Amino acid sequence: MLRVLYVDDDRVNSLLFVETCRVAGGVEVETAATATEALDLVQAWAPDLLVIDLHLPDGSGYELLPALRNRLSAPAPAYLCTADEPSLVEEPARAAGFDGCWPKPVHLPEVMAALARCRPETA
Repeated sequence: MLRVLYVDDDRVNSLLFVETCRVAGGVEVETAATATEALDLVQAWAPDLLVIDLHLPDGSGYELLPALRNRLSAPAPAYLCTADEPSLVEEPARAAGFDGCWPKPVHLPEVMAALARCRPETA
């Protein structure tokens, strides 16, 4: 089972992402609306994949990513998800440690492919 943390203060975006993961199958999703909620969640739950909105009410995705990774025992791939112009955020996102940048609305085949790539190996 792939464990995904989706951080976005827009409830509709969160619901759409959760539904995408349901359709993909084999994905457990936790959502957080703020950086603080996300940091609290990972204290007791370790995601395999992080999807973080750039603009959060209490910080930016750029700031949140290293804070989350510092709390995880194993590195997790991360994607920045934003409605900002992709050409303006792609380079800063990579420099901040994100594996990729997904413009909103997310492109479902791209998300499904990333979910498939990030699935833990089964024994």
